[in-house]
Amino acid sequence: MTAQQGAKPRLDRAHVRHLLAQMVRIRRFEEKCAELYTQEKIRGFLHLYVGEEANAVGVMQALQPDDAIVATYREHGHALARGIGMGPVMAEMYGKQEGCSRGRGGSMHIFDAATRFYGGNAIVGGGLPLAVGLALADRMRGLPRVSACFFGEGAVAEGEFHESMNLAALWRLPVLFVCENNLYAMGTALELSESETDIHLKAQAYRMASEVVDGMDVVAVEAAARRAVAAIRAGNGPFFLECRTYRFRAHSMFDAQLYRSKDEIEAWKHRCPIERFTNWALGANELHPQDVATIESDVAAEVAAAVDFAEAGTWEPVEDLCRDVYTPRAAS
Repeated sequence: MTAQQGAKPRLDRAHVRHLLAQMVRIRRFEEKCAELYTQEKIRGFLHLYVGEEANAVGVMQALQPDDAIVATYREHGHALARGIGMGPVMAEMYGKQEGCSRGRGGSMHIFDAATRFYGGNAIVGGGLPLAVGLALADRMRGLPRVSACFFGEGAVAEGEFHESMNLAALWRLPVLFVCENNLYAMGTALELSESETDIHLKAQAYRMASEVVDGMDVVAVEAAARRAVAAIRAGNGPFFLECRTYRFRAHSMFDAQLYRSKDEIEAWKHRCPIERFTNWALGANELHPQDVATIESDVAAEVAAAVDFAEAGTWEPVEDLCRDVYTPRAAS
C-alpha cells in the first residue's frame, strides 16, 4: 500500500459495518461498566468514553499492528478498538488475574504488549513523553513505525506537553499526537484554563503540521488520521490532530457535573457519533436495519461473555501481592 492509498478511507460495506460495530462495542461496554460500578463489582476510579467513540475507532483505522499506542486513564475505548479482547479488559476492571494487566492496573492502567498498547496513564499528560521515547527507540532501531499518543486538552497545560512537542518536532520523530478535546479538563471549561482555545495552533508554534477534525464523525476522524499517518510515514515528522469531541457522562463516577448544564449535554447528544453514522449508513444504503440489529445482538453477547469471564476469574493470592514490587535491600 502506498502512502497515498493509505490516506484514503475505504467506505465499502464491510468497512462501514466494522466502524459501526467498533463504536457500538465501546458504548455498550462502557454502559455495562457503569452498571457494574453501581453494583460494586468494579471499584476505584472509573472514567467512561461514552460520546467519544469516533476518535479511538477512527484513528485506529490508520495504524498498523506494529505501531504503538499510548492513552490516558479514559482508555477502555482505545484498548477495545486496538484489538485487546473484551474479556481480558473486563477482567482487568474487576481486578482479576485474567485481566490484561493481571488485575494490577484496573480501569486506569490497561496494558497489552502483544498489541503494543502501552497503556492508560493516571498522570495527566504522562503518556506524551512515553510516546516520544517509543518513537525515538523505533527511529534508532530503524523500524518504520508510528507512535500514536491520545490525550485530553487538559494535558496541554502540563510542562511535558511542551517538552514532548518540542523534542518530537526538533528530532522529526514519527509521533501522531491526538488531542481529544472534550472542552472540559476534568471540571474546568477550556476557555477558563487556556488563553488560546484553538489547541492545534499550539502545535504550529513548534512548526508541526496540525489539523482540526469533528471528533463526533468517525469517517472524518479516519480520513484525517490517514492523512496524518501518511505524512508521518513519508518522513515529514510528527503530526498533531485535534479531535473536537464531547463526553456524555461525567468525568468520573464521582463527578457531580456542576460545571455544565443539562441542556448543553443534551445538545451534544444530538451529535452522537453512533447515531449520526448509523443514520448516514442507512440513508446511503450501506447498511440495512437488520445489519444494525445484528451488530447490537452480537455486541450484547460479547459483553455478556466478557462479564462471565471476569466473574469466573481469580483473585491474586495474598502471598503474591509483593511480586514485581521493588523493595530496596536494607543496608547491612
